[in-house]
Amino acid sequence: MRFLRLMLASAALMFAATGAAYAAEPKEGVEFKTLDTPVRADTGGKKVEVVEFFMYSCPHCNALEPLMADWVKKNADKIVFKRVHFPRTGEKDPQAHAYLTLEAMNKLDAVHDKLFRAIHVEHNRLMTDDSITEVVTKNGVDKAKYLETFNSFGVQTKMKRANALINSYKVDSAPTIVIDGKYVTSPSQAGRPGESEVVSQQKTLAVMDYLVAKAAATKK
Repeated sequence: MRFLRLMLASAALMFAATGAAYAAEPKEGVEFKTLDTPVRADTGGKKVEVVEFFMYSCPHCNALEPLMADWVKKNADKIVFKRVHFPRTGEKDPQAHAYLTLEAMNKLDAVHDKLFRAIHVEHNRLMTDDSITEVVTKNGVDKAKYLETFNSFGVQTKMKRANALINSYKVDSAPTIVIDGKYVTSPSQAGRPGESEVVSQQKTLAVMDYLVAKAAATKK
């Protein structure tokens, strides 16, 4: 119990260091919420699962991405990080389908940032499968293998299950982060009206630090 208190106190100090002077530590129902029915997070050990729900087309997800990437690297020894692309248009959502395809091919490292850039810097909306395929193949992914994986049973099945997965986490917007299958936070929760997006993002990462420490302490 003493170890748990120390872990949470340390995380609370990190939270306060972001400038969140309105609270000594993140509050349940304010900066984060706890799911009534947790989703099992099986990481195979003592690491904490962190799931980011995002969309390539979301400007807030794009703005958060570099900060999130750095945070994941810094916490690699503590967490198992996963992403879920929110299927905004349902089972046929082109960007969610592309994400699952690249994930299955282990090609996300090569293309993930390029898709964000295509939409938010180059102003290519990537609203169709063909337009995304063009960007993906221009960045070194074999077109035939991409299309084969895109149409594979495994990827098609994951697309059909996407909405059920999102419903189980009670996620209705992006970006949203779920810690250990039960703690949910986002910039809109962690931030405050009138704050800059950067401040809201920094507070979100601080809340994530706190929740990872909270979850990790229960695994000791």
